[in-house]
Amino acid sequence: MKNIFLLLALFTSLHTNAQLKSVGSGAFHFTEAAVTKGDLRESRKFLEGTTDEFDFFKVHATTQQKGAAPRPPHAQKDIEELIIIKEGTMKCTVGNTTTILSAGSILLIPPKEMQSFENTGNGPLTYYVFQFRSKKTTDTVRSNKAGGALLQDIDTLVYTEKDGKGARKYFDRPTAATERFEMHTTTLTKQGPSHAPHQHTETEIILVTEGEVAMTIDGKTYNAKAGDFIIAASGTLHGVANASTARCTYFAFKWK
Repeated sequence: MKNIFLLLALFTSLHTNAQLKSVGSGAFHFTEAAVTKGDLRESRKFLEGTTDEFDFFKVHATTQQKGAAPRPPHAQKDIEELIIIKEGTMKCTVGNTTTILSAGSILLIPPKEMQSFENTGNGPLTYYVFQFRSKKTTDTVRSNKAGGALLQDIDTLVYTEKDGKGARKYFDRPTAATERFEMHTTTLTKQGPSHAPHQHTETEIILVTEGEVAMTIDGKTYNAKAGDFIIAASGTLHGVANASTARCTYFAFKWK
């Protein structure tokens, strides 16, 4: 009987994964995401599918209003998570570490790490959650050697600017689900392109935090405002630009 239940669980898992479709290039707008509301909180689902690197890839955003009770501490079995704080103040506990993070800060959480998040600000707390599972074996040893969980405060990062282009470097390291994961922000103070169009094997995401961005991917242009993000699928020719005369800022991150 036990073997039958194990086979059923395996079949269900395989069947569920088989239903997921590959996530291609495109823009995802914060105001257009499906919203589920609860007690002093709401969730926005953007996508769920696969990429060239991941057999599971999901993106959603959570908003906790002031006074919302945090969910009980929990951990993901085999899924890694990247969390980006959009607005508000978060008290976060990951493993044995507790800290306070503000908008623009990030968390990189390996599988099996206990986590909990609480709104400790005077307004809403909103954060994006990127969840992903490697098509290869999850490598916790590789993650631990690279530093394990990362709770990165934006205020500790150096901002540099030259010729109308600024940057903050967040991290560039292996993780449990990736051989290399690189993340930074770019600020463009003038209208126009950040750099010449290029292509690479890594899937890349541009998440806008300020202003307006236009991204051309294989000849098609996608527009995004603060709160939106754009995915450039693996191998595509793409270039990003400031779409207005006001400054823009965006996260750029990619993995392999």
